[in-house]
Amino acid sequence: MNDGPFDPQGVVWQPVSPRLTTVRLISTAIGLAVPLLITLAIAVLAPVTWTWVLPAAVVAVGLWAAVLVPRQVRALGYAERDEDLLIRRGILFRALVVVPYGRMQLVDVQAGPLDRWGGIAKLQLHTAAASTNAVIPGLAPEEAARLRDRLAARGEARLAGL
Repeated sequence: MNDGPFDPQGVVWQPVSPRLTTVRLISTAIGLAVPLLITLAIAVLAPVTWTWVLPAAVVAVGLWAAVLVPRQVRALGYAERDEDLLIRRGILFRALVVVPYGRMQLVDVQAGPLDRWGGIAKLQLHTAAASTNAVIPGLAPEEAARLRDRLAARGEARLAGL
């Protein structure tokens, strides 16, 4: 299905690892743990019944994330073309980043502790433009290393004029 500028004709999208969903959900749970504990303490210590709305709101945010995160991960993808790399993301607010190989200055692979635990890595492309948001999260480490080497070689070849 061709969906305008966000799905160019003839592009075969590579999905990211579904393990990214687990890592993001765990990260969200960790981020919501402290607000949940604080709002639970307020609800237990306060004699007013309406204070139970606060922990319920935190739980609702967690449930919303549990629905949204898997869809966000499925919307992530990348495609290597002859002259550039395409990266797509987003469900409601979609984005398509096109990075010409000749504009790449640095290709970086990163993985935090939770990423390493989940067996994933993030590939970041740096260009001359400071506002470039060319990131591919959720790659298997082997795929991230392969893509890093391939993109770096393609970028060098374009800069050399080959």
